[in-house]
Amino acid sequence: MKKRIPRILLAAGASGSGKTLLTCGLLQVLVNRGIKTVSFKCGPDYIDPMFHTQVIGTKSRNLDTFFTGEEITRYLLAKNSADCEIAVMEGVMGFYDGVAGITTRASAYDLARVTDTPVILIVNSKGMSVSLAAYIKGFMEYKRDSHIKGVIFNQMSPMLYPRMKKLIEEELGIKVLGYVPKVEDCVIESRHLGLVLPEEIPELKGRLLKLAEVLENSLEIEEILKLANEAPVLEYPLLEKTDERSLCQPAGTSAIAEKVKREVDALTEMSQVYTWKSPGKLRIGLAKDEAFCFFYEDNLDLLRSMGAELVAFSPVHDGHLPENLDGLLLYGGYPELNGKALEKNLSMRQEIATAIKDGMPCLAECGGFMYLHESMEGMDGKFYEMAGVILGKVWRTPRLTRFGYITLKQNQGISHGKQETEILGESDLGVSPAHEFHYFDSDNCGTAFHASKPESKRGWDCMHGTDHLLAGFPHLYYYANPKIPQAFLKKCLEYKELQK
Repeated sequence: MKKRIPRILLAAGASGSGKTLLTCGLLQVLVNRGIKTVSFKCGPDYIDPMFHTQVIGTKSRNLDTFFTGEEITRYLLAKNSADCEIAVMEGVMGFYDGVAGITTRASAYDLARVTDTPVILIVNSKGMSVSLAAYIKGFMEYKRDSHIKGVIFNQMSPMLYPRMKKLIEEELGIKVLGYVPKVEDCVIESRHLGLVLPEEIPELKGRLLKLAEVLENSLEIEEILKLANEAPVLEYPLLEKTDERSLCQPAGTSAIAEKVKREVDALTEMSQVYTWKSPGKLRIGLAKDEAFCFFYEDNLDLLRSMGAELVAFSPVHDGHLPENLDGLLLYGGYPELNGKALEKNLSMRQEIATAIKDGMPCLAECGGFMYLHESMEGMDGKFYEMAGVILGKVWRTPRLTRFGYITLKQNQGISHGKQETEILGESDLGVSPAHEFHYFDSDNCGTAFHASKPESKRGWDCMHGTDHLLAGFPHLYYYANPKIPQAFLKKCLEYKELQK
């Protein structure tokens, strides 16, 4: 299939160069102009898309070539850009920084290459003038297909800008598309997992509106729109749904991809993602509040397309689980900032523990995995009682623990140090690209899978897996391995039938 999608990617030479702030400001400019906009974050980040969402009013998505290879990445871009006038992508880290810190795989450059998207390089110009030319030239020429088509100067004075624009355009032949002056009252604060959440910033909307007003005057918006409209037509796989069957039988063709290529380290294989239909929606409880707020929106959409009704509840505020649930989803977030409130909510902890111990299927990642322990250390240094499903405790470490991309391979038949025949009812869930990002560790991380670091010999066992539970620190992206949501929903359907 081919589709015309006006699009740009905002990238920078390093983290801390102002990508998120400038992206949100530009999104606000586009919204103010009445332009229907979709936004994407390059890589596995959860928080930056929350800021995008606050601006555009619809869910921002992730695009990650480590998780989904080339064809599915293009498919997700096309799918999520339907009926939009422009797609704005925010890069990650430095433009060429990719997997293992020594490759360009899954970098912002890799996303631009895979999606054939024009790149605007954001250059933090503080403390530089003519040296900016050498800096920009290096990024443009490091890869012949850099896709860098424009430059924006961050933290540049209005007086210097006209001279630097003239110099760069004359010497490098690249368009300079504006500058961002110093805007101290529009700064977004950070914490241990990245930026603070949008809801925690007073007057966020006011800040973004003020920033947009600044950018309307300092950026060349019409030239940026022109560049987006010059993006080549996007080619992506034709993904048809031709068969509708019950949840327990995979369709012969796919609503997501049929025989699409996905790359996991050196592994290249053909995979299928299955379309599911269930007699009646499966009611899946989704923990969603200030403690559990890290979601890949495409994961949730995929579950819905496979027959799930996601019922939100709050382990912090709600006294009881929603009624008639067939499964539980406990994703990541900031339980460590809400330890006291989670401990205080005894009825919720007990109901979750009882449900799982009685056989309700559950997927738990990172913060959700921490919540299932007997106790967890909070950011205040105190230990709080948690759900008690997993024996042991979670504590804070002084630095990021097992940070970055990994590939998970199931350890056949091992869980909790005991022999198990299946995980989520499957003897082999295959290989799964995943990601870890946490400052906490557990004395009972599990042994159901072996995690391998790409481009490295480092690896470790992790995750708890039984016939109805999969829980661990790794974050999973379901398009990368659809066997996992498929197996989970099959167990939910079995559980539903048993409760009749």
